[in-house]
Amino acid sequence: MVKYIVKRLLLSIFILLGVSMIIYFIIRLMPMDYIDQTLGGLMSGGSAMNQEKIDAIKALYGLDDNSFGGILKGYFGWLGRFLKGDMGTSYMYNEKVEDVIIDNMGISFGISFVSLIFELIIAIPLGIKCAVNQYGKLDYTATVVCMTLMAFPTFFLGNLFIMLFADKLQWFDPSLGLVSTSLPVGTSGWVRFWDMMWHLVLPMVVLVLLNVGSYMRYQRTNTLEVLNADYIRTARAKGLSENKVIYKHVFRNTMIPLVTVLASALPMLFGGAMITETVFNIPGIGKKTYDALMKGDIPLAMGYNMFIAILTVLGILLSDIMYAVVDPRVKLGK
Repeated sequence: MVKYIVKRLLLSIFILLGVSMIIYFIIRLMPMDYIDQTLGGLMSGGSAMNQEKIDAIKALYGLDDNSFGGILKGYFGWLGRFLKGDMGTSYMYNEKVEDVIIDNMGISFGISFVSLIFELIIAIPLGIKCAVNQYGKLDYTATVVCMTLMAFPTFFLGNLFIMLFADKLQWFDPSLGLVSTSLPVGTSGWVRFWDMMWHLVLPMVVLVLLNVGSYMRYQRTNTLEVLNADYIRTARAKGLSENKVIYKHVFRNTMIPLVTVLASALPMLFGGAMITETVFNIPGIGKKTYDALMKGDIPLAMGYNMFIAILTVLGILLSDIMYAVVDPRVKLGK
């Protein structure tokens, strides 16, 4: 297994290099960079900023040469610093990229983690129930509802919930964000905590509704495969009750592939829900990065995307290893 892990890690290095190069080139080829975005408003407002000063500032940030050679030089400069553990300083927030990620990752992790727990609580029993009653009313209803929810774009469902529950019914603060605008400045303790929890209800509900369908369908498919296995027919032939067959033999074996899927959910937990956070104005790492991308903040965009890429590679590797751990029949390649 050690040899397999080493080979996968070496392969991952080449994958990450390719990903970083693609991301850097895409960001550098955007129509406007951070300097243009920042100084454009100043110039339109009558600032004395001229092109010579703008070019000097671009040179300071390494954004002066947009030729292929210039972009390549900029990439290798970034790569050299990244390999030394320096992700650079965010142009927009004027902080170290790693500090921006760490400081804003907590709220994103909390939202994603709690949402994932609720998704599994709903999806696993529902998927089993649909498989046991295949082509029944529950199976058809759950499948149609889940597939419909999966088809909704995140921004559409999020804004629909805001319009209905915040604007119309006024159950939630229409200003959204993480705390109520009516909350007195300096409020702390349990009052602030529960206010924050109430503000996170809508984004978490949206995440659950959008993602529960994929887990439900996955659990249903796995359950159907196990139900048709020979040892399940043998268990029934021995006279075991249906509940014991389902929840002792079937359920335990459907968890094997589900564990591998959960391992690959690592980037989702730490990377934040960019669109959901932006729609609900939640100051997580997803929204912070989105705002930075819109401003052409290269260091933060690169740091965040490499952070997600590394988590994805580790998640896939962890998924393969966990599959071998939970299922002794699986042998990892040499």
